[in-house]
Amino acid sequence: MKGLMQSIRALMRLKPAQKITRDYLISLLIAVSLALLVGAGIMMITGHDPIQSYTALVNGALGKPRAVGNTLAKTITLCLTGLAMSLAAKAGVFNVGGEGQLFLGAMAAAVVGAKVQGPAWLVVILSLLAAMVAGGLYALLPGWLKVKWKVDEVITTIMLNSVAIYFCSYLANGPLKTAERGIATGTDSIMKEAAFTPLIKLSNLTTGAFYAAVVVLIVWYIMTRSSVGFEMKLTGENDTFARYGGISTGRLMLWSMVFSGAICGMVGMLEVFGLHKRFITTVSNEFYFDGMLVAMIMRYNPFGVVLMSFFFAVLSIGGKSMELSAGVPSELILIVQSIIIFFMAAESGIRTSIVNWLSVRRARRRAEKEGA
Repeated sequence: MKGLMQSIRALMRLKPAQKITRDYLISLLIAVSLALLVGAGIMMITGHDPIQSYTALVNGALGKPRAVGNTLAKTITLCLTGLAMSLAAKAGVFNVGGEGQLFLGAMAAAVVGAKVQGPAWLVVILSLLAAMVAGGLYALLPGWLKVKWKVDEVITTIMLNSVAIYFCSYLANGPLKTAERGIATGTDSIMKEAAFTPLIKLSNLTTGAFYAAVVVLIVWYIMTRSSVGFEMKLTGENDTFARYGGISTGRLMLWSMVFSGAICGMVGMLEVFGLHKRFITTVSNEFYFDGMLVAMIMRYNPFGVVLMSFFFAVLSIGGKSMELSAGVPSELILIVQSIIIFFMAAESGIRTSIVNWLSVRRARRRAEKEGA
């Protein structure tokens, strides 16, 4: 646990105060290129054709309508979880408990979707509200402890993840376990008419994408175009200065955590109504932690989160096809992602070293000319 805490804090040194500049985008492009080259080298060493493997990866993610749908669905999940992390981080708090908030949101949506009777649109709206309220309230506790007692929110949110996941698992295997045949674990299925319909046949992309698009636009507007976003930026960079400037930093941090948790709860609802049609104990495969990486690599920039979410989705969906078509282990994609994260975490130091090396080289050349 101590090592995990240190790793998370090290990643969070990519502070919200940093901006996505041209140099950073160039560094990102270099990091991605180097990661792909390392991946190609590993393929060659293990006897695989890199060109064939990467072609299979692209085709597996974008080659067919079904593949495109799955890639876009994965992009939506990564984007929403990444924006949830960004929203809190911009205000100077780090919500590492999104996985637990996602589980609670999924459970709340599943219960409402199965128990409430009425028009399908009303069931969807009530389930969405229940999921967001469940996620938001669960994020309220660590947020309040952070603001009121200065308790480290990284520790509390990580601990609360396990509490929420095990609690939901208990409900799905105990009091709320379905009596339907063939279902080993999970709650009752939601109202059939309320389930999201696929936008592309046989893919995971459903009409839930429209709800996600609305949330993405709202978060983008709040963070980049509103006075609240400006106050969040000031609070994240220097809460003492922001407080002397008349900003209620405590309240801002608290609401940022709540809205972050609400978005995570919504992701759980989208999984239930779009894919599983009930709550199951495997509703999430650490989706939030993937979104955290996306957000931290793109320095909590909303537009950057969308782009990096798509790239990671291509790697994730295409990696499965690459394993089936080219015989390359999907773990190689995890290696590529890890290398990208490594280079971006060390981007500042690497760029400084390169600049210093170039400066020394220029100085030596100038000295040699003057001596000649």
